[in-house]
Amino acid sequence: MKELMLGNAAVARGLYEAGCAVISSYPGTPSTEITEEAVKYDEIYCEWAPNEKVAMEAAFGACLAGKRAFCGMKHVGLNVAADPLYTMSYTGVNAGLVIGVADDAGMHSSQNEQDSRHHAIAAKVPMLEPSDSAEALAFAKLAYDLSEEFDTPVLLKMCTRVSHSQAVVETSARVEPPVKPYEKNIAKYVMMPGNAKRRHPVVEERTRKLTAWAETAPVNRVEMGGTALGIITASTSYQYVKEVFGDSVSVLKLGMTNPLPVDLIKDFAAKVDKLAVVEELDPIIEDHCRKLGLEVRGKDVLPMVDEFSQNLVAAALGGTVHTGKALSDAIPPRPPVMCAGCPHRGLFYTLNKNKCTVLGDIGCYTLGAVAPLAAMEMTLCMGGSLSAIHGFNKALGGESEGKTVAVIGDSTFMHSGMTGLANIAYNQSNSTVIILDNSITGMTGHQQNPTTGYNIKGDPAGKIDLEALCRAMGFQRVRVVDPYDLAACDQAVKEELAAAEPSVIISRRPCALLKYVKHQPPLAVDSEKCKSCKACMKIGCPAISMKGGKAKVDNTLCVGCGVCEQLCAFGAFHSTGKEG
Repeated sequence: MKELMLGNAAVARGLYEAGCAVISSYPGTPSTEITEEAVKYDEIYCEWAPNEKVAMEAAFGACLAGKRAFCGMKHVGLNVAADPLYTMSYTGVNAGLVIGVADDAGMHSSQNEQDSRHHAIAAKVPMLEPSDSAEALAFAKLAYDLSEEFDTPVLLKMCTRVSHSQAVVETSARVEPPVKPYEKNIAKYVMMPGNAKRRHPVVEERTRKLTAWAETAPVNRVEMGGTALGIITASTSYQYVKEVFGDSVSVLKLGMTNPLPVDLIKDFAAKVDKLAVVEELDPIIEDHCRKLGLEVRGKDVLPMVDEFSQNLVAAALGGTVHTGKALSDAIPPRPPVMCAGCPHRGLFYTLNKNKCTVLGDIGCYTLGAVAPLAAMEMTLCMGGSLSAIHGFNKALGGESEGKTVAVIGDSTFMHSGMTGLANIAYNQSNSTVIILDNSITGMTGHQQNPTTGYNIKGDPAGKIDLEALCRAMGFQRVRVVDPYDLAACDQAVKEELAAAEPSVIISRRPCALLKYVKHQPPLAVDSEKCKSCKACMKIGCPAISMKGGKAKVDNTLCVGCGVCEQLCAFGAFHSTGKEG
């Protein structure tokens, strides 16, 4: 049966058809939909784990028990899961284990654009890299075969364009392999130094065998065309090359990007006059070719930053593009903003008003850094705000303690904030932490987390009590505020910053976009009372604008949160008393 399918959905279908039994992931754009699609198959147990390290370890436990398993994450999530990955390379697997990682060249929703192929090389595990949805499905199935044949976890590398584009795939029935019995094997699975020393040569031999497999593997294919130029490429770059050059050049399309073949590349190079490598981000294939003594073009004409495109490839290598046209008119910028009624808005307004130094974290609340709120000065990585404020305050002491806060979302706190909070409690910095609890994982599209009380399917699940947890971790001062209440927020921030001990403020209100949230009637502006002071514009609400010198509310956007009403000194905002 043929279907038009999103790349991530195709991966999920491949996992299903391959008989995958257990999936544990952490949501991260552009990987999230793999697990969201997989949960639709009742034969697969799926879950959101608190973070990627936990997800990978859970998936490893499932494969150890004898059932095929998968965990998915974005590229920065693989950093979090690197600890188990590098040692799993030594232990190998029992049943097949596939790790999906989605890179985000162009940083559409990420804090950096790293190249996950480095992790595959450093961990010495094979990596498959599909270039469209059909390959995403096929490679997911192949990954299990490779995992079990070569006794290794296998990385399946997606990227934003492949994950979020659609192509025709051909589906087939699920084939569920028999459960592989678990057998106690201390020498293989207990990585104490003596055992690990004996496993490392096994890893090196496995790499040699995988390299030999790559020489003739059907996923690495030569498409001979014109011989004046030969291009080695992979992933979405392959699509750009084919759209630009068609059959006018010869192409070596690599589906396995670690380990890379040797003889296959040399033989291909011998058949063309000039050789080029087209790959996004780092010159991994290019450097491999140079080590083989080949003269090759690549990053001398192609950038090491951002996504590629047909136009870019054509400009660099002399092809012609017949699609895409630049607009002659300048397009007005549309910076991202918090949604109307976002519960974080009132809290950030308060922090800005109190001239706080705000160390931030990863989530939709990172938008607190942009104008007009401009209430965040640092964002590093998941959980980084809590560790950073501890170091910041230890360095500056009383100079910073009374004006510096850390903010972190509820999901991010569960991901990797607890250890930072433990450090504050244990090493006693006078730090004020604000947990922005919007009852969901907001940035990646409303996934559940351990604080919501629901699992990936929306069924009741274990729920962590943030207040009790913070107190158990050693905090005497823990309080909850409603971020729609500006006076309460202002009082909480001032009192906790003035306190001579560590404290936690939980800013709690559900995300305004959650379906179960019932909004108040939209507000309107009395133009006679409006003094055009523009104080309401300081909160950056997309429902408020200035028209004819007066504030105006778009009642199709307004959710009646009342924040603007509270900060208007002239009482110009009032409820319409009817649903918007």
